[in-house]
Amino acid sequence: MALNRAEILQESISKRGYFDIIIIGGGATGLGAAVDSAARGYSTLLLEQHDFSKGTSSRSTKLVHGGVRYLQQGNVSLVLEALRERGLMIQNAPHLVRNQSFIVPNYDWWEGPFYGVGMKVYDMLAGKLGLGPSKNLSFKKTIELLPTIEQTGLRGGVIYYDGQFDDSRLAINLVQTAADHSGLLLNYMKVTGLVKSNDMVDGVQVTDQLTGQNYTFNGRAVINATGVFTDDVLKMDNPNAANIIAPSQGVHLVIDKEFSPGSSAIMVPHTDDGRVLFAVPWNGKLVVGTTDTPIEKPSLEPTALEEEIEFILKHASQYLTGNPQRKDVRSVFAGLRPLVKAGDGKNTASLSRDHTLIISESGLITITGGKWTTYRKMAQDTIDQAATVAGLNIKECVTENLRIHGWLKNVDMDDPLHQYGSDKPGILKIIEQKPELGEPLHKRLPYLKAEVVWAVREEMAMTVEDVLSRRTRALLLDARASVDMAPEVAKLMAEEMGHDKQWQLEQTEDYNKIAHAYILTD
Repeated sequence: MALNRAEILQESISKRGYFDIIIIGGGATGLGAAVDSAARGYSTLLLEQHDFSKGTSSRSTKLVHGGVRYLQQGNVSLVLEALRERGLMIQNAPHLVRNQSFIVPNYDWWEGPFYGVGMKVYDMLAGKLGLGPSKNLSFKKTIELLPTIEQTGLRGGVIYYDGQFDDSRLAINLVQTAADHSGLLLNYMKVTGLVKSNDMVDGVQVTDQLTGQNYTFNGRAVINATGVFTDDVLKMDNPNAANIIAPSQGVHLVIDKEFSPGSSAIMVPHTDDGRVLFAVPWNGKLVVGTTDTPIEKPSLEPTALEEEIEFILKHASQYLTGNPQRKDVRSVFAGLRPLVKAGDGKNTASLSRDHTLIISESGLITITGGKWTTYRKMAQDTIDQAATVAGLNIKECVTENLRIHGWLKNVDMDDPLHQYGSDKPGILKIIEQKPELGEPLHKRLPYLKAEVVWAVREEMAMTVEDVLSRRTRALLLDARASVDMAPEVAKLMAEEMGHDKQWQLEQTEDYNKIAHAYILTD
């Protein structure tokens, strides 16, 4: 079914009585919970203050991984869970999640045996959901697979396999999956307060960000899945609640593929600050990151700090012979991780990536922490708890083998429309009806005009930013090109949505302001 915001809003308002489950937050965690809840047959409403996956969930390193570094921390149970979930993600969304080879280059004599053994443990833990056996590589084979790797001091490498995906595309498919199971999901609906009776939370107050209208919705269980904004909702429930989130910023630079033309990603387990550095091929570009910088206050549009950009460029040039410079960066994006405080929480790199589930005295259920790879398991745990708290009829979780909307096996990953999976014929039909919509939006990017029309008709895109940042990934792949595309995208959207010239101008201007932070100036 098409995601029509006006119709979904109308259905939400006219619902009599209580929703079984109301979810605040439309990132990976909230969307996973909505899919789980709706698939079990609970009446489900999800409210997102901006656009689906606007925050952290569209700004990840694009990896579906067991977490090699958790092995170093000795957290075997987290690795086991993540490896299992990685296998399920590839099964349930094969059009978006793929097997990706990673190479750890070795420059010290001890690294080969050390990482070789570590990866064998990783393979063993993955069991039958493993993606391929790791092995040690000779100097010659490493160069063959990574032709631009720095050769001075190189001894060889270790190859292993993990998953790679398109985060915001998966988020949109989760919205569609929940809707396919009668869930009601709305973007641009900001929860401004909680409703209580007898000191127990039983609803939310909401403002529609597009019209300014206020609404109240009642729910038997209310779930706080707001990521880095978790504390704001906890304070709506109890103004004296202590902060539990220590936000940490991860920055990524996107450069052209020629800096590492092979199909393998590079993983450097130990940089100067103890972080892992990745250079991952993604949508025809190379994503290099990430940093781990504690920050004071979360925002919807975090910006990269100069020292983070310098850190990544410095390390990228240590491992890539092309020595990428500022001028080579097509886009820079920052995301915030909702790490849960432990003790003084000074060093965010060692804070738990595990998820945390909290039930307040008022019955508010909070799920936070975690990562994309384990989104399904987090949702299962959350809905199990919510059903108990709300006294709902207990229904079993069915998401382990639930195909995600768009499911299509054996897609051609080189086809620019592959990420639509089984929806691709719908886009081709739009082009058939109006052939000029088959034209590309920009010569440097693979996106077609028809994708804008599809995003409005089928995927609840409300703004130019929704289309250029999350329905397509233009902003992340080439920020300058995306600015060039904005006026045409605004025009196509306005025609679809019945907006005037003024709306187009405002949208283009708003978009340019946002895109500015993704462009590196010299």
